[in-house]
Amino acid sequence: MLYLASQSARRAELLTQIGLVFQTIKIDLDESQLPNEIATDYVLRLACAKSALGWQQSNQSYPVLGADTIVVIDQLILGKPCDLADAQRMLGLLSGHTHQVYTAVALTTAQGQVHTVVQTAVSFGQLTHQQIDDYWASGEPQDKAGSYGIQGLGGQFVQHINGSYSAVVGLPLFETRQLLNQIGHQQ
Repeated sequence: MLYLASQSARRAELLTQIGLVFQTIKIDLDESQLPNEIATDYVLRLACAKSALGWQQSNQSYPVLGADTIVVIDQLILGKPCDLADAQRMLGLLSGHTHQVYTAVALTTAQGQVHTVVQTAVSFGQLTHQQIDDYWASGEPQDKAGSYGIQGLGGQFVQHINGSYSAVVGLPLFETRQLLNQIGHQQ
């Protein structure tokens, strides 16, 4: 048993996929980037904070997993789009280029916290304005970092990836299992 400090359906699906039993905890956290904070520090800070807050809110008898995923192109962090124009801007930046997806995972227990950051390179093909508008109209990109979901319709834009597919979805399964093994979590 463990707690997932996230309301992400994608992360819940991934944990279920590898046979983990868990309960979700809702976390209220300011996810603003700090001044001069680099991408890896930012994503790791958020994952660690989610896990620590979840630990404080839980009965503290099971590990608490926190995770965060960001999309970065040319050192610019792309969060979730606030509207169509924002999604058009983000997808326009990704079109025809390779960007980085960073997913951080943290586990908090009574013994402390362990964590990791996984980087995956994702290359997009060239997108037309019509493809971007049609994709926005599907509703899929509205709650996704970088305005796309690789596991859904957004997968059609991806030419190739170098790294962890599950990390791009929201939770690197191999590395998550390694962290669970590190803390002695069996399941």
